[in-house]
Amino acid sequence: MQAEKARLAAADEGRVPWRAWGPYLAERAWGTVREDYSAGGTAWDYFPHDHARSRAYRWNEDGLAGICDDRQWFCFALAFWNGRDPILKERLFGLAGPEGNHGEDVKEYWWYLDSTPTHSWMRWRYHYPQDAFPYFDLVEENRARGQDSPEYELVDTGVFDEGRYWSVTVDYAKAGPRDMCVLIKAENRGPQEATLHVLPTLWFRNTWAWGLADHGDFPVVRGEGSQLIGDHLFVGRVVLSGDGTPTPLACDNESNARLLWDTPGRSHYPKDGINDHVVHGAPTVSPDCSGSKAALHYVLTVPPGECAEIRLRLTAQDPDGPGDTNTGRSATAHSQPHPATGKHPDLAARPAPDLGSGFETVLAARQAEADEFFADLTPSSCTADEALVLRQAVAGLLWSKQYYHYNTARWLKGDPLYPAEGSRGQGRNARWWHLSARDVIAMPDAWEYPWFAAWDLAFHAVALARVDPAFAKQQLELLLEGWYLHSSGQMPAYEWNFDDDNPPVHAWAALQVFHLDGARDFAFLKRVFRKLLMNFTWWVNHADPDGDNVFKGGFLGLDNIGPFDRHYGLPPGTFLQQSDGTAWMAMYSLNMMEMALILARQDSTYHDLVPKFYEHFALIAEAAYRIGLWSEEDGFFYDVLRLPDDGLVPVRVRSVVGLLPLAAATSVPTSSLRSITALANRVRWYQSNRPEYTEHLGDDAGGAGGGHRRLLAMVGPERLRRLLTRMLDEDEFLSGHGLRALSREHHDHPFSLAVGEMRYTLEYEPGESRTVMFGGNSNWRGPVWFPVNYMLIDALDRYHEFFGDSWRTPFPAPDGPPATLRQIANDIAHRLVSLFLKDADGRRPVFGDVKLFQHDPAWHDLIPFYEYFHGETGAGLGASHQTGWTALVVNLILRRQEPRKPPPS
Repeated sequence: MQAEKARLAAADEGRVPWRAWGPYLAERAWGTVREDYSAGGTAWDYFPHDHARSRAYRWNEDGLAGICDDRQWFCFALAFWNGRDPILKERLFGLAGPEGNHGEDVKEYWWYLDSTPTHSWMRWRYHYPQDAFPYFDLVEENRARGQDSPEYELVDTGVFDEGRYWSVTVDYAKAGPRDMCVLIKAENRGPQEATLHVLPTLWFRNTWAWGLADHGDFPVVRGEGSQLIGDHLFVGRVVLSGDGTPTPLACDNESNARLLWDTPGRSHYPKDGINDHVVHGAPTVSPDCSGSKAALHYVLTVPPGECAEIRLRLTAQDPDGPGDTNTGRSATAHSQPHPATGKHPDLAARPAPDLGSGFETVLAARQAEADEFFADLTPSSCTADEALVLRQAVAGLLWSKQYYHYNTARWLKGDPLYPAEGSRGQGRNARWWHLSARDVIAMPDAWEYPWFAAWDLAFHAVALARVDPAFAKQQLELLLEGWYLHSSGQMPAYEWNFDDDNPPVHAWAALQVFHLDGARDFAFLKRVFRKLLMNFTWWVNHADPDGDNVFKGGFLGLDNIGPFDRHYGLPPGTFLQQSDGTAWMAMYSLNMMEMALILARQDSTYHDLVPKFYEHFALIAEAAYRIGLWSEEDGFFYDVLRLPDDGLVPVRVRSVVGLLPLAAATSVPTSSLRSITALANRVRWYQSNRPEYTEHLGDDAGGAGGGHRRLLAMVGPERLRRLLTRMLDEDEFLSGHGLRALSREHHDHPFSLAVGEMRYTLEYEPGESRTVMFGGNSNWRGPVWFPVNYMLIDALDRYHEFFGDSWRTPFPAPDGPPATLRQIANDIAHRLVSLFLKDADGRRPVFGDVKLFQHDPAWHDLIPFYEYFHGETGAGLGASHQTGWTALVVNLILRRQEPRKPPPS
């Protein structure tokens, strides 16, 4: 077995904790809901970037190239200083939501270049300007720009002109589960000699400030020569050892209360002490080099074009294991310094770790094992460029795992150290007092979205299944656990509002992961299915209060795709009957039916659940047509606005909302359906008594994989042709880089709807949003989005399983040559992958028209994975490290060698 796969197996079986340490440290903890104790819920204002260096966090930590343990007791990250900046570069800078002309936005350039699933090997890169970082310029210029102007980015400031920057690469290699070798390379890309301060930093998350009974011991980090030695009640001893002769510096991970609030603080050397000492020479570090935060201060002077290296080794001793950890004692109980030498006797005796040949051997071995792992994963048909994209996409997905801590009941009570600014008992997330999260979770984006989102996480799991199936399954089950799932059955949506409705895609994702992992883990499928029963019931009761099987309410993840804000801004007295909401629930019903069918082969108690979900699907699909979501005139699905007088107004916007009914489709072996007696009886009853409900059952067919199959689909064959005519038209949805979220038809024909005295409009916006309506820096009015593209590709695959190669349609529509649905799915997948690949001119569409990225070899192969992409050019937009669902590019690259097979009979 490959070395990395052996490590995964050992971790999955609980034999060796290879996942115990990882890149679980956030890129941003400031400006989050968890850190917001304001009266009005203004998270960005309450805890801004300017406070982050001086103010202790309550819930998690952040840093550059950071790692921590899976409970984040200790943290390790890097800080830099170019000698010109007003502050140390301890964390990535970006604009708060209200500051940017398109919402929040990070203004830095860094990349996750490599990672194995156990994080035995990782690589991170950062480009740090040698001139003063333009903090003020970035804030002021973006504030001055309107919605019609592009964002003002760091590259636009000219700070990288003449190559005046540091290219910092950090390699991590595990010699053991708790033994990490760290190699830092700082390359001077500028034309002149330059000096860089590098501060590898070790600190403990501040858990003692809560005053909890089991968190009262103060951990300590002490500096001694080129070592930092940390002692923690729950961690034991953590030691950071460096080569060379750095200067150790220490302070406390406590707020600088005097600076922030003009009140006495808990420490004479608070959190910003190292910053003030290095930047200003202030006496703000502990004289005895002892505290809860410490750094090794290196000063590197490097000629132009050359590179300096720092070697570090981070090791820990399990508090219950053997060795010199003083097990069971508080950190404050460790031996005191010798009165004559000032040295701690238990530290002086500690042997220096191997930073020589043994260090080199570990790095070389882990990198070779990573190469082996990815060589096995990557299809032989892949080009070198595709292999590069695949590997960096996996790296971004794995680096985006973060420790997430949020005890809502404790948060609602307020911070114990500072006066409450107001009651939050009736505000954000107050209904979720039971939620108590303390987990490593795959986040949408490590900076812009450093918190879980339910439907994002489902897509993350589908991509993770390709490299770490056990972790993918654990992630899908996580939000269904009792400390997340509401007693009503609702799944928390995302941190800013747990009450919102995210699309119900968990069942779809569970099936995807089940099949990608070999369709053999029935125990996983059974666990997920049972928990989803509660969630399905919540959806039926919550989103269909009238019981008419047409679903309404909530923006369902698509943000500002419609002419009005579907969550807050509907015309008075109206409500929206949603094409996408109804399609999501029809799909959910089919997913649950498929799961029940699979489990029924193992356990007959699931037989009765198959007809339950078949019936839900049939009723929902019939209602969609009865209520008028389908326009026979246009051959498209629309939302319908119900007026106060019960009148119905179709909202004739051609968006992905009208394509999502395609996702409510599957084909199953006829023999499987016949084996469920209750289902066969129910189908016969409907055929005899309510034939209108059986239209969506379809007919038997040979199926692409052989054997008779039956199609269950919200969109039947004739309507499928009509809908595909629009979806596959390059003047409507089909772009050179995937399917647009809004038809290009609305460029020349904007939509307008008058309701009473109000008029609502919408037009095609292929790039950044020109409205501040719900969605922040997101825009669904024309760009290409990976998650819905992936689901529609999957839908085409499902239809092809039933129809096979004989069913063809013009592609591109309306006049292209006939193509099978599998060919069309593969072509759309290729368009999406091409966003990141070099074209015939050597350009990568994701970079847009940024010359530095397109033409400089030092930047051109560093791939960002954006939140969404320009509907015409393919340029990346929104969050720049959304390798969560955009990591689905991995699955799209791999599909070319692994054609989809029908589910087993």
